[in-house]
Amino acid sequence: MLFDVEGMTCATCAVRIERILGRQEGVEAVNVNLAAATALVRVDDGADIDGLQTAVGKLGYSISPHTGEQPRDMVEQYQDDARGQWRLFWISATLTLPAILLSMFGPQDTWSRLAQGLLVTPVVLWCGLQFHRVAVRQARHGSANMDTLISLGSLAAYLYSLWALSNGEHLFFETAGVIITLIVLGRSLEARAKGSASAAVHRLLELGATEARVRSAEGDHMVPIGKIIPGDLMVVLPGEKIPTDGVVMAGGSSVDEAMLTGESLPIDKRPGDTVFGATVNQAGHLDVRATAVGSDTVLAGIVRMVEQAQGSKAPIQRLADRVSSIFVPVVILIALLTTGVWLLLGNPADQAVQAGVAVLIIACPCALGLATPTAIMVGSGRGAELGILFKRAEVFETAGRLDTVVFDKTGTLTTGAMLLTDLYSDVPIEEFLRLVAPVEAASGHPIGMAVALGADEAEVDLLQAERVESLAGLGVIGKVDGREVIVGKEKLLADRGLAIPQKWSALMTRLEDEGKTAFLAGWDGEAMGVIAVSDSVRVGAVAAVAGLQAGGIETVMITGDNRRTAERIGAKIGIATIHAEVLPGEKADQVALLQAAGRKVGFVGDGMNDAPALIRSDLGLAMGTGTAVAVEAGDVVLLNPDPRLAPVAIDLAHTTLGNIRQNLFWAFGYNMAAIPIAAVGLLDPMVAAAAMALSSVSVVLNALRLRRYRPDASLNL
Repeated sequence: MLFDVEGMTCATCAVRIERILGRQEGVEAVNVNLAAATALVRVDDGADIDGLQTAVGKLGYSISPHTGEQPRDMVEQYQDDARGQWRLFWISATLTLPAILLSMFGPQDTWSRLAQGLLVTPVVLWCGLQFHRVAVRQARHGSANMDTLISLGSLAAYLYSLWALSNGEHLFFETAGVIITLIVLGRSLEARAKGSASAAVHRLLELGATEARVRSAEGDHMVPIGKIIPGDLMVVLPGEKIPTDGVVMAGGSSVDEAMLTGESLPIDKRPGDTVFGATVNQAGHLDVRATAVGSDTVLAGIVRMVEQAQGSKAPIQRLADRVSSIFVPVVILIALLTTGVWLLLGNPADQAVQAGVAVLIIACPCALGLATPTAIMVGSGRGAELGILFKRAEVFETAGRLDTVVFDKTGTLTTGAMLLTDLYSDVPIEEFLRLVAPVEAASGHPIGMAVALGADEAEVDLLQAERVESLAGLGVIGKVDGREVIVGKEKLLADRGLAIPQKWSALMTRLEDEGKTAFLAGWDGEAMGVIAVSDSVRVGAVAAVAGLQAGGIETVMITGDNRRTAERIGAKIGIATIHAEVLPGEKADQVALLQAAGRKVGFVGDGMNDAPALIRSDLGLAMGTGTAVAVEAGDVVLLNPDPRLAPVAIDLAHTTLGNIRQNLFWAFGYNMAAIPIAAVGLLDPMVAAAAMALSSVSVVLNALRLRRYRPDASLNL
């Protein structure tokens, strides 16, 4: 279940919320995403949602169940936050700049010192009120976060200056003002960057139509998209977006489905074809019966999948979380020790305060908290634009470790659209098809449908098949006109006691050498003929395999087809390692054997029988055009059947992981280097404030570079 979270300002907040939710009864797992301001909570049936909200509320935050429209609101909220912080920045800067000039170049008269205090007071107490409020709220609950450091640092400089004002000591009013000014500027820039990072889901939601033309007894009329119900008949004119998922009832047109699949070429649609909401009707008139609306549409499902990926947490984030959970108390302790040591060494009080304030201000757990989720948000959003859906954040790490990718053949590397190419028999062709085609048609297998289509094209009147039994990986058996008809591999016919003339075996060998799938059909104790069907290699299969191999990944093809046919197709595509004649249930076993040999295996498939292998593999890439079972089993969903999306998905995941590592390296390195420098007095608090503000912004901007990701040019996508 996805919740929206309010009140988080840094990684420490996210860790505290995650911990308290994880302790609640009925909660199985929790991932809190600072960048997306969400909490992904896996709960069982006994979980008390109100109890979860109460528990988080006691910490000073609030959570509420996520709604489908929230991403749009989130982007707008980030924009509002950016505008509000920008206004505060200008107010703060306008008041702080004169204080700086008086401090540096003005006289040290009483009026000048008082003017500095008067100018900076509204900056610290009003512009900085957002930090003080959060710090007080955290303190009430016995905690501290990034706002605590900012509040303590600015107030320490301000309050010391008030004391120094009456004692003639050095003032730090301008330091307090600059701290607030620069951090408010950083918050403004960060809010803008976060809005850009969240825009992927926002753009997906904007793809949908807002109105639909519905036909009723009174005629055609426009209604809001939210009032469409399944069964409504929608009229879609050329150039209009299809309002929601449905089935074409009348008319014909080509539909641009690029927003859904990434496929640039329009798809022809005729009565009986399925269409999807937010795709664009290009040429003709379509009457569409709505079948799915609202959260049940394909677009809504894509949005949910992207949101879940953005709300989940990659394992690499755990180290940052552990550091963030203890970071703020440790920084406060270091700041106190720094001030104390400076005083013990006989240094002036103003220098001791300056060093302690610099330590408080320079520390930045925000950058640690934003490093991973921001990159995942942008990477998964870019993937959605390319027709690639990452279902979990773990995928980004797993993809980077792959060294082997196994492809299912039929429907993945080939189109799966079988055509009847050859038929040889000792009995008349019409009689042969009259007996064989009904059994094949009843099997529902693509090969069987090719035979049935061939019979239909030959205008053969089919008989009725009874007691049809499909034997996975072997063939099909059924009763037709009182005869037991057996269609399939030689092994199946031999096991059923049918004689197989040598000429048929030789003919099958020749057909298989031509890259065709050949099989036998027989009855009355003898094989009566040979049938061959052929599948075509998908456009992009060769480039996909070459792309993976260029990246050092070994490619393997797995199929239930005979070895000669499989090797012929493998040679066309460029795959040397072939596992042929593999039964559906054995695909997962082949993956397991590769894993046992120390390989990190990705599996690309589309059929129901691919689901076990998709689950068993380290990374399952499911063709979104395949069965719902396969899509559910995959870790990555490829919305377009083009196999070139497989190397793109792996490369994008690997690129995203590299971006995360860059962010974490600089976030850790920044703090490890900056805190000691501040402690020894080599860092002015004003410079520290600027560096701290920019550190979070730099992490987000680095993640935003993923928006410019482009697939390798050799793939020709």
